[in-house]
Amino acid sequence: MKFSLFKRFVIQAVCFSFWPILVFAQSSDLTQNLADCKNGWESCDRSKLSESELADVAFAEHRRDVSNCRNSFQSCDRSKLTPQETIALALADHQQNVADCNNGMTSCDHSRLSHSEAGESSLAQHRRNLQNCKDGFGDCDRSKLTQTELGTVELSSRERNVSNCKDGAGVCDRSKLTPSQATEILAAEHQHNVWNCENGWNQCDHSKLTVAEAVQVAASEHRHNISACMAGDETCDYSKLTATETTALAAAERKRNYTACLSDSGYCDPSRLSADETLLVQRKGEDPK
Repeated sequence: MKFSLFKRFVIQAVCFSFWPILVFAQSSDLTQNLADCKNGWESCDRSKLSESELADVAFAEHRRDVSNCRNSFQSCDRSKLTPQETIALALADHQQNVADCNNGMTSCDHSRLSHSEAGESSLAQHRRNLQNCKDGFGDCDRSKLTQTELGTVELSSRERNVSNCKDGAGVCDRSKLTPSQATEILAAEHQHNVWNCENGWNQCDHSKLTVAEAVQVAASEHRHNISACMAGDETCDYSKLTATETTALAAAERKRNYTACLSDSGYCDPSRLSADETLLVQRKGEDPK
């Protein structure tokens, strides 16, 4: 009898110890279910909701419907909007349509514009067409421009052509250049070529350099080659180094190799060390520090 009572006591104690975990798990499930219902998810189980939670879910559903209507989503149900919300939605739709028309959007409905709004939209469209023509865009309609605007567009076109010819970008029509512009652009092109040659770029044409420029470019190319050789770059042309430069490069490489071996960092070739350097490297390796 005593054993039976003790066993019952143990079972009850175990049950009570798991009770908080069970309560927490149930509470967590209810909280998740409430969140699912507020988000309109299929996992929602309304039978588990209290009266106050049902009211919260209904409010969340209504706010979601208002948002859907404002964003023109298909899930919008206008019949569920209050009269005030319906008016606000109509005002927002009208303002959006006005903005679409002024910005030339395909969603624009001109039939919904007032007389003054239609005039503003037409003026915005004209200004947009004028800017497109000045910028050289394909959707420019010159037939809608005034004579003054056509003159402005032609001036912009000539200026853009000059800029394209100078920069070597875009469409350059040299036949539209004045003699002074053609001379200026030739000078700019020549200077660009000199710059390309001095920097070792592919767009360099040595045949277009003057004698003085060719000497200057040769000196620049030689300096670039020395730098490439010192850095161990694959672009180095060792055949273009002078005897003095070859000697200096060899000395620099021996120093780099010795430093790498001594510090045990970087590429080290022990076979290229002198006897004294080998001894110092060995002593460095035997140093307990």
